[in-house]
Amino acid sequence: MSELNTIALKILSNGKGILAADESTATMTKRLDSVNVPSTPENRLSFRETLFSSSSMSECIGGVILYDETIKQQTSNKKNIPDLLQSVNSIPGIKVDTGAKSLAGSPNEKVTEGLDGLRDRLKEYYKLGARFTKWRGVYNITKDHPSKLAVHSNAHALARYAALVQECNMVPIVEPEVLMDGNHSAEDCLKKTSEVIKKCFEELILHKIDLTGVILKPNMILAGSESDNKINGDEVAKLTVECLKNSVPSEVPGVAFLSGGQSEIESTENLNLINKVNNTNFIMSYSYGRALQQSALKCWSKNITDIEGTQKVFNHRAKMNTLAAQGKWSKELEN
Repeated sequence: MSELNTIALKILSNGKGILAADESTATMTKRLDSVNVPSTPENRLSFRETLFSSSSMSECIGGVILYDETIKQQTSNKKNIPDLLQSVNSIPGIKVDTGAKSLAGSPNEKVTEGLDGLRDRLKEYYKLGARFTKWRGVYNITKDHPSKLAVHSNAHALARYAALVQECNMVPIVEPEVLMDGNHSAEDCLKKTSEVIKKCFEELILHKIDLTGVILKPNMILAGSESDNKINGDEVAKLTVECLKNSVPSEVPGVAFLSGGQSEIESTENLNLINKVNNTNFIMSYSYGRALQQSALKCWSKNITDIEGTQKVFNHRAKMNTLAAQGKWSKELEN
């Protein structure tokens, strides 16, 4: 078993999942504005530190994706954030892309940037304690999209990123997100997501990536947010498992789904249903941002010194998702 495979399994085994706390300063400012809390470095740190020191971290959260600002911050008692995470047995990770920009040649689509200088940045993040990384490619579904150009450009960037990350002894999370925006059907989502994931692995193999040391972070198969033909959770689970079974090489140890616009309960329920019908060898877990943090953020915003109250709300969501990652969740447990 390679060192990378050991890290990937440690992050995802036993129902553990990933807390995506890698919102950029701009995104975090939007989140804090929405609950009327000023977005200062101190407040951003205070909220994240509250989550990172919750009791559910050690049993539910195998890894945390951090943002550049956060990985360099110190806690209120002068501990480095990666040290705090390691102390609760959670592996520090880092978002390394610099965002999705307009794709030359297809301006209505995006390609993710951040390869320039990445090798040196990775060395720095490794020294700071990071052991896995994240890079997100985004694709939209319309009559003409995603184009072959967008599918190829993002897959190529994800593979080059993954090669540099593994060279630096870290596990790359490969996140090709087919967005929920639009009125497409679940069948369209299945077809396009399958195409996108297959192309990613084609490029990863071409770039000699050790697939046993990769975590895939895909979207679930859902109808578009504006579609009139929504499907139920059982269908979501069936199509999602079918997609991964047919698109992901068997060497990959695990899949950590993004919540992608689903509500907290929806993303937990769908993950649970996926695990009830998961007949693959892949661990199927979660890498949630908003779907783990939204209720905790609302609670915290009412009184940012009520650490215990906020942690209670976060602990509940983390436990619900860890049960779902084992197919053991039920609606009754939410109350």
